[in-house]
Amino acid sequence: MNANKYLQAALLSCALIVTVQPFQQTRNGQHDFDFEIGTWRTHLRRLLRPLTGSTTWVEYEGTTVVRKIWNGRANLVELEVDGPAGHIEGLSLRLYNPESRQWSLNYSNSASGTLSEPMFGEFRDGRGEFFGQDTLNGRAIFVRFTIACANQNSCRFEQAFSNDAGKTWEVNWIAVDTRIKDQGKSN
Repeated sequence: MNANKYLQAALLSCALIVTVQPFQQTRNGQHDFDFEIGTWRTHLRRLLRPLTGSTTWVEYEGTTVVRKIWNGRANLVELEVDGPAGHIEGLSLRLYNPESRQWSLNYSNSASGTLSEPMFGEFRDGRGEFFGQDTLNGRAIFVRFTIACANQNSCRFEQAFSNDAGKTWEVNWIAVDTRIKDQGKSN
């Protein structure tokens, strides 16, 4: 009899939780990155030694080309920049998961030739926020990547690391992209 009362109380609690939950409309984010398809002039700043207390930044200039794949459910980003600290060639494959309605960001550079651990996230109110785990100097860290666009021709990308489980973040990568207008199109 006691067990029956507990079961009834648990079922009542579940029913109350279900009825109190607000209705959320399903959002399809498969075209979240459509704004970025095209060629961009990239100005990149990179912190030389993240999570060491360093304040030394290096700057790069180059281009980013973004191609749509699978009707927008994926895209391929090619970054190529040069600066005093050298040459960077990066590749990012972004994949949309229709079940979770989230994107995975998968990055590699020509120096390593391997994919990093993916970051996962989504866009809300025009801002993309993605999180993942990685290692830096043999230590496990969290990674956060954000995307914010001032307009259709200018976007800012920012990467930050945390070695204290996300309590504090240190920005270590800032890229500002400006769209390169197509020669054959009028503005």
